[in-house]
Amino acid sequence: MISIESLTTFFGWCAIINIGMILMIVLIWSVFQEDIARIHAKIFGVTAEETKVTFFRVIQQYRLALAVLNLVPYIVLKIMA
Repeated sequence: MISIESLTTFFGWCAIINIGMILMIVLIWSVFQEDIARIHAKIFGVTAEETKVTFFRVIQQYRLALAVLNLVPYIVLKIMA
């Protein structure tokens, strides 16, 4: 049986790692936005603008998944402990 403390630690580290990933991705995107959009537009046969919109949607979905799957369980476990 896994203890509440172990689960809290697990979800805490998951949240930290995922927040770090989001920050790294956003930083890389902000620096190389035009190059990345151009490359992906060629690969997938879409416009650079569609690539930028899709990137924004993906980041928003990733943030939502982070909140629902990592932060909420972490907060609930902290309250329970």
